Amino acid sequence: MRRSKPRFRSRPVAAEAGVLTGFHPVREALRARRRKLGCLRLEGSPRPEWEELRELASDAGIRVVEEPASLGSSDATRAPWVRLEAGPLPELDLSVLLAGTPTPPQTLLALDGVEDPQNLGAIARVADASGVGGLVLTHRHAPPLSEAVSRASAGAIEWLPVCRVPNLVRALRALKEQGFWVVGADLEAETDLFSAPDAWLRPPRVLVMGSEGSGLRRGVTEAIDHRIRIPMSGRIDSLNVSTAAAVILFELGRRDRTREGRVGAGGPEPTDAMRGVARATRPPFPSGTS
Repeated sequence: MRRSKPRFRSRPVAAEAGVLTGFHPVREALRARRRKLGCLRLEGSPRPEWEELRELASDAGIRVVEEPASLGSSDATRAPWVRLEAGPLPELDLSVLLAGTPTPPQTLLALDGVEDPQNLGAIARVADASGVGGLVLTHRHAPPLSEAVSRASAGAIEWLPVCRVPNLVRALRALKEQGFWVVGADLEAETDLFSAPDAWLRPPRVLVMGSEGSGLRRGVTEAIDHRIRIPMSGRIDSLNVSTAAAVILFELGRRDRTREGRVGAGGPEPTDAMRGVARATRPPFPSGTS
């Protein structure tokens, strides 16, 4: 039976998301082609990097306009030299994200109250590099997927599947019903990341990261299966949320690669005993969690 084409649902974003600037965000947007793309403008003296952008734009059927630096500008030398007209990034329903293309994701990253676009972008870059299969955000207390996010992610957000949910607690419970372990990063956790039992961290799993100021909310904490902390040796007792995400996600990947000769960030399909529930017998995806 052919898999139906995933449906994307866009959410309104800030007006400045209509233009991407900078070489890496523009290049990845042209490569990924997940946005509606418009004209590519190359401003200033020609640069070697432009040739790749020209080819990508040509392949995507995008018009290219080359022009000198704006005259009369108070600081023309600082004007962005690459601009791409672009619509908002698509956002998936949670059920579509779990269906996966071509295979369901084995690692998800959920954010609870991370509102700074720079942090979200840095986290997206880490998530893409570590093999995360999707990012789960909330409608409230999470920034739109704007130009600032794309720039901070060096274009990684252009590739990373993202879904938004109205209620993170309900979404986590739905993920647990689908066989996911839910692991939360918590400074107050008794167990540290490197001594945590391997059974806690097997895929499929979702890692939940909270805000730097207040951490995980109480309701979210109650929906978590296991809490872990990163052991700290210095005088500063915490890390930036994107740095903390990198430490944990790459440790998960290391365990996957060394566990019984498995390879890859998510590893092959776990056994039913490891999951606690067989994929074939999982209940239908609950309504009201997208």
